[in-house]
Amino acid sequence: MDLSGAFQRLGEEDPNAAVAKAKEQLEGLDSVTLNIAVTGETGAGKSAFINAFRGLGDDDDNSAPTGITETTTQITKYTHPTKSNIQLWDLPGIGMPKFKANKFLKEVQFETYDLFIIISSERFKENDVFLAKEIQKKKKSFYFVRTKIDNDIRSVAQKRNFNEQQELCTIREDCKRNLKEVGNPKVFLISSYDLEKYDFQDLVDTLELDLSEHKRFALVQSVPVYSLAMLEKKKEYMKNLIWLAALASALVAFVPNPVLSLVIDKTVLTTFLIGCHYNLGLNEKSLIKLSERMDKPVSQLQSAIKSPLTLAVMNKLATRPRASMTRNPVNSLDDLLDSRFLVNSFQNATEAFKATHTVLSGALNDMINDMRQVLQAAGLDE
Repeated sequence: MDLSGAFQRLGEEDPNAAVAKAKEQLEGLDSVTLNIAVTGETGAGKSAFINAFRGLGDDDDNSAPTGITETTTQITKYTHPTKSNIQLWDLPGIGMPKFKANKFLKEVQFETYDLFIIISSERFKENDVFLAKEIQKKKKSFYFVRTKIDNDIRSVAQKRNFNEQQELCTIREDCKRNLKEVGNPKVFLISSYDLEKYDFQDLVDTLELDLSEHKRFALVQSVPVYSLAMLEKKKEYMKNLIWLAALASALVAFVPNPVLSLVIDKTVLTTFLIGCHYNLGLNEKSLIKLSERMDKPVSQLQSAIKSPLTLAVMNKLATRPRASMTRNPVNSLDDLLDSRFLVNSFQNATEAFKATHTVLSGALNDMINDMRQVLQAAGLDE
């Protein structure tokens, strides 16, 4: 976002109006809904995909039930664990005995969803093609995802002259041949248990390009940090939000002289930093899930976090805040924010905006560096 333009608007607008507008835009981004429908043949791995997309394990609270047999018998909504405006919908498998394709089209309200993800764990079949054509008629976006790729690769890995890239190419081309009736669609090969491998990042990038600006932000917020590439993507989105938070943190009041007195609102700053903390996966639950997935002690991941500000946020969110999370005492978040503002009154709004923007930029960089170290400790730094 254009910071020089923000400075100019500060000079031209009533500061109170500018702050109100910034708060409205910041809150608006957090309330933009994103509804993703996940469907496909019975047993294709829809539930596992939904869980992985939300950063949950199959055994976690509020996870979608998984199993060998069909576990979805009706349309079920799964809300993101930290972003209630983001929802994934598990649709009953097309072709199961009690839920035929024609009935499916009557039951599903196409206008509810922003996009459809059609999942298969084998070849895409007649029902998948049928559904894609119906979605096309409704002028909705759809994407083909081939799951359980890790199982496919594992089953042929012992073959003589095994070549993983060649195997992936063969699977991809086989899928495309079965989808020729809907043109030349892109097929994404993924493992719901190894998001850092194969095409999951490519899928996120493609969805991002096809969504409107605000829904892109919702999408990037919803995906867990599983790689350095995903970390960088989240960083860019959060950097673009800093100027809004900087404006929104200013409580403007005029005093009887021409000087504009402006006090930084630490509540807005704290809310913004806690949001970054969750989005980056630095919260306790996310670290535990990462440790389980990568078979690394959670203490090893936690010890990679060094910055005082990140530790202060963690301590603030802890069920039982500890005076010391490391060998050194952890300062409170309020104290850290106070110390980074040398004064609490500024000559004009632009000066206050710049100071707040600098503080938030430094804080975000601290969190990004900490998460980068966490990924390295987890073995995901390639």
